[in-house]
Amino acid sequence: MRTPAGIRSVYVHAPFCARRCCYCDFAVEVNRRPDSAEWLAAIRTELEWVEGTGHVRVARSLETLYVGGGTPSVLDPRHVAGLAAVLGRERTQAPGFEWTVEANPESFTGRVAQRWAGGGVNRVSFGVQSFSPAALRWMGRLHSAGDAAEAVAAARTAGIANLSVDLIFGLPAAVRRDWKGDLEHALGLETPHISLYGLTVEKGTPLARAVGEGRITPCGDARYRDEYLLAAETLAGAGYEHYEVSNFALPGFASRHNTLCWEGAPYLGLGNGAHSHAGGRRWWNERDWAVYREHVARSGSGRAGGEVLTPRQTRLEAVWLGLRTRKGLASAALGPAASAVVRRWEDGGLAERKDGTVRLTPEGWLVLDALTLELETALEPGGVEGSPDPLPASEAVDGGGPREMFKYPGVRHGTM
Repeated sequence: MRTPAGIRSVYVHAPFCARRCCYCDFAVEVNRRPDSAEWLAAIRTELEWVEGTGHVRVARSLETLYVGGGTPSVLDPRHVAGLAAVLGRERTQAPGFEWTVEANPESFTGRVAQRWAGGGVNRVSFGVQSFSPAALRWMGRLHSAGDAAEAVAAARTAGIANLSVDLIFGLPAAVRRDWKGDLEHALGLETPHISLYGLTVEKGTPLARAVGEGRITPCGDARYRDEYLLAAETLAGAGYEHYEVSNFALPGFASRHNTLCWEGAPYLGLGNGAHSHAGGRRWWNERDWAVYREHVARSGSGRAGGEVLTPRQTRLEAVWLGLRTRKGLASAALGPAASAVVRRWEDGGLAERKDGTVRLTPEGWLVLDALTLELETALEPGGVEGSPDPLPASEAVDGGGPREMFKYPGVRHGTM
């Protein structure tokens, strides 16, 4: 099924990292000097296959391009900039076009900044995570607080002003880390965007093994909650809008790419582990870089699987995406049962009604998944998307705990 207007948002995965962090379960490969030309060639081949099949159409003019990882800044910057030619330079020339690339401070040099800016990159998201030497060592990060400041300065010198930093909260208590100090340090960099992600224990990671062997005790729910709420209060007090569960921006600096995805716009994912969504379908690529590369070389396709979304899935996703942003859900679209649920949320300080919408508060965002499932269950005929039987919890989301929506690094196309 074609997308009539064409896809206007593209995600490209760069899987290479100099080191795998202790908590990471992403589609990454440890390689300090990856073959960047080979990576770019694979992306080109996959895009040619996608466009050649006619299943989806990429618009003549893109709104956003997001290069995530992994650590794109370990690639030769010429090949990152070369994505413009691979996609078609005319697609990256629209007024307001946003091109984000993720970077780690230790590999983001002045040369990288200049090459990226010269190629058209106009937004950089830095994986800072902490400014505490002890926390950075524990996570396996390779940079210092000074490196983070130098990276931000290098981007600005190259003319890139739209900058973001990521911070991780909810570290184990044994890691001596001053969370309030990290927030203040981040504000001192004066980047117009800040993202927060709570640490979770993922199967198969070094962190999971340490927890299973009793060598590490994860952060307790109470402190996890307190750190998130402190961040929300601190950043709002500094003039940042808490526009999405994990994201804060000064006026005019919200991530356009992620916002389009949260609004349900179609997007195309290229590279190993990347996900795509268009025309009521979702599909994903081979997770392992070597397997993906082999498949693309052999057939042009890196695809591993896909699904057609059911009405249940579509409705649940619409509720979940609406509640995770400040845009919220339209109050008028809710039936009596759903409205009663929202009133209970309001009484408990979890939600508010404003300008004809239902929006979650920071307290509500801490239990976003549980509230999404509760509201979906309460929807009646004539509500948001009609009312099939409610989804069982196992088919929906991860449960009702206070750290559901903060898996590092947040919503990036499922690998975004």
